[in-house]
Amino acid sequence: MMRVSHSRAIAAGALAVATALGTATSAGASPAPAPVPTAAPAPGTAPAAPPAPTASTRAMMAAAKPAPDGSRLDHVVQINANQFNAYVYSAAMGKLIQLELIRPTHATGPNPTLYLLNGADGGESGTTDWEHRTDVVSFFAGKQVNVVIPIGGASSYYTDWLRPDPVLGKNEWKTFLTKELPPVIDSALGTTGKNSIAGLSMSGTSVLSLAESDPGLYKGVGAFSGCASTGGPVGQQYVKLVVDARGGGNTMNMWGPVDGPDWRANDPLLNAEKLRGTTLYISSGNGLPGPHENLSAPDVQGDPGKLVQQVTVGGVIEAATSQCTQQLRTRLNQLGIPATYDLRNDGTHSWGYWQDDLHAAWPVLDKAMSK
Repeated sequence: MMRVSHSRAIAAGALAVATALGTATSAGASPAPAPVPTAAPAPGTAPAAPPAPTASTRAMMAAAKPAPDGSRLDHVVQINANQFNAYVYSAAMGKLIQLELIRPTHATGPNPTLYLLNGADGGESGTTDWEHRTDVVSFFAGKQVNVVIPIGGASSYYTDWLRPDPVLGKNEWKTFLTKELPPVIDSALGTTGKNSIAGLSMSGTSVLSLAESDPGLYKGVGAFSGCASTGGPVGQQYVKLVVDARGGGNTMNMWGPVDGPDWRANDPLLNAEKLRGTTLYISSGNGLPGPHENLSAPDVQGDPGKLVQQVTVGGVIEAATSQCTQQLRTRLNQLGIPATYDLRNDGTHSWGYWQDDLHAAWPVLDKAMSK
């Protein structure tokens, strides 16, 4: 009992320090960027025409079928041979959601789908996301899988909120990701209907909760540097750090009071039994400097100040997620639910390690979708 209390104290202290310092930009939890004004077209100038459809985008649009609630594929823009931006209308949220798609360069037939969720930034800044901080495009280009990366949902935990938030708006991400999006993607891309999902930091928690909410939807789950407990004191502090401190939102609008039922209903640790039968890959560092604490790291890019931030703030946050991950392993072991773990003896809360995690998790997730 003393050990558990001591670990919780360490994690709580780590989160308190992170809150005081501000979340690490390297953690997918960078401060929300200020809105950039959009210049109005010059008088008498017609707005720019959308890119012309290609054979690939026309094929997707022709094959796409709406979800039962009316969510639908609105349009697709081809970026290059295997990259696309797709825009899906979410009936639950009443808006278009951008998706970054990576398709096989040479598809050999119907392929499964890997959904990748961004961190607390939601990919909204256009700089702190899977595409810009990792080699995700080149890594998957030759693999027989469709990769879908939603853009949006900053500080939302990709969950269904109780009510709209004055700052973060209307969030019905669980509905979108589990009910609205899969049938649209399966039809538009002609998939096998088999899915996996992976996420980091904030979404390292979300992917577990999403899998629990719809058992069987995802054959495999990759959770990198997340905190599975949202119902306990440490987990609640972590959630508030992301939603309230970082995002400017209000967790009362998300799950209500911390002693209410929604915090427990969305706690992956408490609901871990629902992960039975799902292939799991779970990873975390421990906060100590490791191989990616250097000036060439993707979050540092030669800036000594950013390196200091990655070591200090990123180290503190990862120390806390390490405690959460140890709790999850203990719980899964108690339930007899197998998982593949990579609990490193070093590593901060930063993108270099999450690229490593994605590379290591892929064979596990690929095998799960091949069954």
